[in-house]
Amino acid sequence: MAKPKGLFILDPTWFDTVYGPEERCDLGNLIDIQNRPFSPDVIKRFPEMLSEVEFVFSTWGGPCLDAEFLDAAPKLKAFFYAAGTIKWIATAEFWRREIPITTASIANSIPVAELTHAEIILSLKRGWWYMDEIRKRGAWPNSVEEKIEVPGAYRSTVGIFSMGTIGRMVREKLRDSDIRVIVYDPYISEREAEGLNVELVSMEELFRRSDVVSIHAPLLKETEYCIGKPLFEMMKPNATFINTARGMLVREEEMVEVLQKRPDLYAILDVAKWEPPKENSPLFKLPNVRMTPHIAGSMNHECRRMGHLMVEEAERFLSGQPMRWQVVRERAHMSA
Repeated sequence: MAKPKGLFILDPTWFDTVYGPEERCDLGNLIDIQNRPFSPDVIKRFPEMLSEVEFVFSTWGGPCLDAEFLDAAPKLKAFFYAAGTIKWIATAEFWRREIPITTASIANSIPVAELTHAEIILSLKRGWWYMDEIRKRGAWPNSVEEKIEVPGAYRSTVGIFSMGTIGRMVREKLRDSDIRVIVYDPYISEREAEGLNVELVSMEELFRRSDVVSIHAPLLKETEYCIGKPLFEMMKPNATFINTARGMLVREEEMVEVLQKRPDLYAILDVAKWEPPKENSPLFKLPNVRMTPHIAGSMNHECRRMGHLMVEEAERFLSGQPMRWQVVRERAHMSA
């Protein structure tokens, strides 16, 4: 029996990073697919390439799934997206045609949760402050004599803003520590919270009570710029704010204003309103800000996990099983 036809359509820059030799070999055993990528621009110029295609494998820089693309691919049975959100590629026309689509969002969430967990533990030990003091002094601070207050990772309080996929992963990683976890998320019930062993609180209470606040909300109309000066002002002494989600969740100028007045607070930022921040941004100079250039998600070999997940999804689809990570239209708008 002839194998179904497939095509890699994506930004070729990402091809080897996401679909490595092992993933390409595994797909080749399942599907008649060329061992090379085609960019969306090439497909636009030669739409006849889609005429027999049943499966498309993609990642960052994938095609827009509009009427033009779909009309050229009348046999398309499923779309496999080895990356996170599909907001930028799935159109109303795509959803109307009810073509299954699956993503590797869960795989891309793993490194975000790993980095966040590491930053939470370091923050609870006030590691950022100690590093700064050692560099300034050229000597070790004496924690006992100077009565330096350190929350530590025992019965301290971590606040998680949004219990989506990443928020739940972070919560699971914190189970190994005896840490109180409080959560702000208007979309989960008290029963769900009880099952996760977390306490549901208001947004204000989350910032007021937490030794570390970690942000994991998707960027939606409802969440855009939802975190501002009043919340930062009510944070505990020596608390830490971590954002590995989206910079536009935060009113950045207001955050900067509070951080300038509150040197005891730390902001650990993997994202910013502008990426990169503008040349003269105070974020580059504030001593209580630590920045990384949007590295929390999959990097280098971590990206192969996403390609591997798409191989597994293709195996399920071809064997008649439900795909584990299929995205349905009703939930797509809630994704990060």
